[in-house]
Amino acid sequence: MPWISETADKISWERLEALMDATVAEARQRICDTPKRVLLLPPDITRMHSGSGRLTEMLYQRLSGEADVHVIPTLGQHVPHTPAENRQMFGSIPEERIHVHDWLDGCVHVGEISADVVRETSGGVADWAMPIWLNTMLMEEPWDLVINIGHVVPHEVLGFANHNKNYFIGLAGKELICTSHMMAASCGIENNLGCLVTPVRECFNRAEEQFLGGLPDLYVQLVLARDEAGDLVHTGVHVGDDLETYLAAARQSREQNITVFDEPLDKVVCVMQGDEFFSTWVANKAVYRTRMAMADDGELIIIAPGLKRCGEQDDVDALIRKYGYIEREKLLELYKTNADMQDIAHGTAHLMNGTTDGRFQVTYAPGHLGREDIEGINFQYADLEETLARYQPEGRREGWNETADGERFFYIPTPSAGLWATQAKLDQRVDYASV
Repeated sequence: MPWISETADKISWERLEALMDATVAEARQRICDTPKRVLLLPPDITRMHSGSGRLTEMLYQRLSGEADVHVIPTLGQHVPHTPAENRQMFGSIPEERIHVHDWLDGCVHVGEISADVVRETSGGVADWAMPIWLNTMLMEEPWDLVINIGHVVPHEVLGFANHNKNYFIGLAGKELICTSHMMAASCGIENNLGCLVTPVRECFNRAEEQFLGGLPDLYVQLVLARDEAGDLVHTGVHVGDDLETYLAAARQSREQNITVFDEPLDKVVCVMQGDEFFSTWVANKAVYRTRMAMADDGELIIIAPGLKRCGEQDDVDALIRKYGYIEREKLLELYKTNADMQDIAHGTAHLMNGTTDGRFQVTYAPGHLGREDIEGINFQYADLEETLARYQPEGRREGWNETADGERFFYIPTPSAGLWATQAKLDQRVDYASV
């Protein structure tokens, strides 16, 4: 059960300070009364709007006076932060205390989830082993206390983000990232989004029990929702060291972060913030989180002023540009024979998740990519300034809006903070696991 579980219409920053004091006090009582080496594991800058970076700074300030405190942003295979981004995300934490996760050469092998387990949990959809490679610093250096900080929100691989995702994706090696992402994509993105326990989550839960049982860790799980003014505010803090801590946060997120419609949406306009989302790899959360709400032949317009690449690495960028976001079944067929898709399986999984299967149109208005870049990956292109002038997202609230000439559209200011779906699409999902 959670050690701390607090929900409210809005949890103020003053109250969050008090809850971080309580978190440290609980950790001293339950894990280590005088921790000398502490590791903080927050998300990366793509979760900046959650306030996780500021909470990480609070915890650093409370522990660094007596302990040697280090921070590893759980990047997975995302691009490492620049020093300026670290300051933006983590405030006063010294740069030398923030370490880059190296998913290619900075991990050690700690075990494996067998192909039999993968087959069992996925209903036979996936049938390969999941090698568990984790960050060397996490696994080989001595820690008295490890604190995970993160935002629990609907997620395309794990149903809901955070909890042990911090380890098995955020601090994982290439083999684990590839096999887990391809497993999730094979199960189907609609069957993952908003589900408390997905097949990949079940595998991660087993891996945590088998391989991380001796880690002196705890989770600080945040839930956010929009208040009456339309602002994204903290509504839940769940702290503890077990699966129920995750489930408490995920259940709250399921209630607050999933918007359900009776009828699909013909026109959706959303914004992927320019200081957080720089690639289609992460900006396509706008596609992931709205796909179950989009009408056939509808249009999703993504305003992405920070967009400057497709993949987070050069090889993934090249893979996305080579194949584009084509139909899922075509990608699965190509995956069987194409070595580059097999070598970068997480990239293939991303393409499978990001496709519309020809059902609706995606139009990108990017800040730094041109028409050829966008149309080359099978999306439509729109000029950023013209799109901003037409839809005027600044100051708009989520919901139905109209342009000056009367075009009606549904506006979503932060697609990464929720999930939008029709009840019919939710009812069609395959239930791999129910909690």
